[in-house]
Amino acid sequence: MTRDDRRARTPAQARRAGWGSEPLDPADRDALAQRSLAALRARCPGSRAELRGSLARETADPYSDIDLAWIVPDADFDDCAAGAAACLGQVREVVSVRSDPELQRSSKRRLLFVNFRDLPLFWRVDLEISAESVADDPAYDRDNPLARGDDWSAAASALANAVAAVKAVLRQRPDTAWGLLERGLRRVGAPDAVTGRWQEDVVRLTDAAVRQEPAQRPLADRVVRLATDLLPPGRRASD
Repeated sequence: MTRDDRRARTPAQARRAGWGSEPLDPADRDALAQRSLAALRARCPGSRAELRGSLARETADPYSDIDLAWIVPDADFDDCAAGAAACLGQVREVVSVRSDPELQRSSKRRLLFVNFRDLPLFWRVDLEISAESVADDPAYDRDNPLARGDDWSAAASALANAVAAVKAVLRQRPDTAWGLLERGLRRVGAPDAVTGRWQEDVVRLTDAAVRQEPAQRPLADRVVRLATDLLPPGRRASD
């Protein structure tokens, strides 16, 4: 096998091949982001919903996720936080929602991770909800132990690391991928010896996640398909 055979697919190659059953067209992601913003604004009059991250900076690549900020009146924060997932579900069917445990009990900030049905795993929505009074303080409640909750799946988090590692390899950032896989393996109590054989490493992480939490099998299977479709089967893409 040549070095070129081992390299991750380029965005153009991935677009032609598709992501298994998950077609690659950033225009669909961008349209989804705009529909999500419109739904959030309509859900709470007086609120602001904005793009963040690479979409806001217009530097997104085909693998970029959807970072959104929703700034709501303080009096409406609890209602908006409780209804955010259902609101996004009116845009497209939601298959999973996770809440950052560091902010689960915050009275003014939340961070939700939302996956939609039949979209690439890369295109997760990361929705930060802030009360107006703390919208300019990104560190608010971040280190407050009273804001921390315990509703968190280590296995689901490890699988998110696996997806992020696939993305890092595709972007030719092997060191980032290495660190993501190590942290994911540690999160589910597995040996963290990453080999740089990307497909094998991702599969090992998904297997460990499912051993810890069998209910994660459907997501793990999607991550394995993603890695098999797009990652080189040999050594690191930089080798």
